[in-house]
Amino acid sequence: MREFSIPATTEVGPDEALPDLLTTNVSEHGDEVGLRVRRDGHWQDVTWKEFGAEVAGVAKGLIAGGIAPGDRVALQAKTRYEWTVLDFAIWAAGAVVVPVYETSSPDQVAWILSDSGATVIVVETAEHASAVESIRDQVPDLGSVWVIDDDAVGTLIAAGKDVPDSELTARRATLTADSLATLIYTSGTTGRPKGCELTHANFLFGIGNGMSLLGRFLNVDGSMLMFLPLAHVLARELEVGAVATRTVLGHTPDISNLVQDLGEFKPTFVLAVPRVFEKVYNGAEAKAEADGKGKIFRKSAQVAVDWSRAQDTGGPGLGLRLQHAVFDKLVYSKLRAALGGNCMAAVSGGAPLGERLGHFFRGIGVTIFEGYGLTETTAAAAVNHDGAFRMGTIGQPLPGVAFRIAEDGEVLIRGGVVMRGYWRNEQATAEAIDADGWFHTGDIGQLDADGFLTITGRKKEILVTAGGKNVAPAVLEDRLRAHRLVSQCIVVGDQRPFIAALITLDEEALPAWLESTGKPAGTPVGKLTEDPDLLAELDAAVAEANKAVSKAEAIKKFRVLGTDFTEANGMLTPSLKLKRAVVMKEFDAEVEALYSR
Repeated sequence: MREFSIPATTEVGPDEALPDLLTTNVSEHGDEVGLRVRRDGHWQDVTWKEFGAEVAGVAKGLIAGGIAPGDRVALQAKTRYEWTVLDFAIWAAGAVVVPVYETSSPDQVAWILSDSGATVIVVETAEHASAVESIRDQVPDLGSVWVIDDDAVGTLIAAGKDVPDSELTARRATLTADSLATLIYTSGTTGRPKGCELTHANFLFGIGNGMSLLGRFLNVDGSMLMFLPLAHVLARELEVGAVATRTVLGHTPDISNLVQDLGEFKPTFVLAVPRVFEKVYNGAEAKAEADGKGKIFRKSAQVAVDWSRAQDTGGPGLGLRLQHAVFDKLVYSKLRAALGGNCMAAVSGGAPLGERLGHFFRGIGVTIFEGYGLTETTAAAAVNHDGAFRMGTIGQPLPGVAFRIAEDGEVLIRGGVVMRGYWRNEQATAEAIDADGWFHTGDIGQLDADGFLTITGRKKEILVTAGGKNVAPAVLEDRLRAHRLVSQCIVVGDQRPFIAALITLDEEALPAWLESTGKPAGTPVGKLTEDPDLLAELDAAVAEANKAVSKAEAIKKFRVLGTDFTEANGMLTPSLKLKRAVVMKEFDAEVEALYSR
């Protein structure tokens, strides 16, 4: 199939805007719990009325500080309650939110602030504020800097105490559906990040047509713990979606405490990237191995996968049902407890999940709905859901969204979620959105007969071997990263005689593996890169990954690196995408070594 669409179920009125969502909740459901915030080690309820009062107070403070309708206000912080307060307050003031990752370097901050023309910024820490001051000469439009850790919210509320409610009403009147809501700068795996212009209509269209598909989980009885960076478009869409559906929202900034936070918050729904689910699985497997129960865990995992597969082929037989029931008590219930005990489902985005891992989680009772989208499509343009689910795909398009597969295999998207354009960059906009309104994603994909989309790679990342074979590296990389000992990998082979890979080790998984193999605890990664036992295990992982491709596309050789690819060393974007050009430059010698012997 070359093109597929589903009619819209919701249209956005010309005068609708995001502040309306909160206004409705405050006026009609003010005493209901809307959010929970962790204070003094405990989760405290926040009603819609209380949240709305904070938002209004901060909006008045921004107005008192000189923010005019349409001004760009930058926001740099981890995922925390104050981010959501500030997000809605900036909109309530009629302004535009410019999110900045809390890990961004001063140079990156300087570019975003100068390109967007931000007039003020709210940052999280004193260190962030110092970094902003260090580049102030590059951002002449920038005025005030408020620091969340220094009670930016309280400071703004105090500053705006004399601003009347009528001013907020006037600011709301400046907004229409077509008004700019946020400028989100793309991660920038190559070149300078571009600012994606997302309107109030973009968000409202995506929420109106998408949230109902997940209505079993996103509703007044549901709860969601947000831990993905709110600077990322997917987290922002779900943040706004939680307000629209009155799903209780919590935030946690530090995923190192994620298991504890999940256990205390007990969400019914989570949003994560595949790496989080891989970590949950690999951690459980490593613990089972350390306790001498590795064989039992692997058997339970296979039963979960088989049980899930059977759901699509007429249901499980009696023997499989009995095995599943036994392992549900012994294994699966403990895994669900690690997600808080109440979690019924999750959405995964950002990269392919892997079919086996998807079956495993559905088999233990937590269905992961894969979705697909880009910053330019206001996050989700497609998602699996109860009414249309096909494992291994990223679902059908949202209602009101159309997909087309171009002649070269590129996925094109059209509909109400597509951005207005790139900020002050007409050439880039014209290159991305054609005259018929189709956004060119740069992804290669396939539509099946029922309109379910599968992404097979990035157009610019397709490798062409010396023999002329086209290879999509993502297929192999996603499978390799699913192994418990693998942190990151990059598949290479462009204009080379065969496909190869560089692999980094997951240092969290190594202690259990060292113990299970009788090796000294604390053995540094650098001493394991040539370890025969480790290489044998990775060789088996490569063989498993190669099952997904033809012989000509298979990985023939690999090398283990002594250092990981991380955001800190500049090899991953904040959304954990591989910066291929950076990695290839840094490890050029290792790549050459793969082909020199």
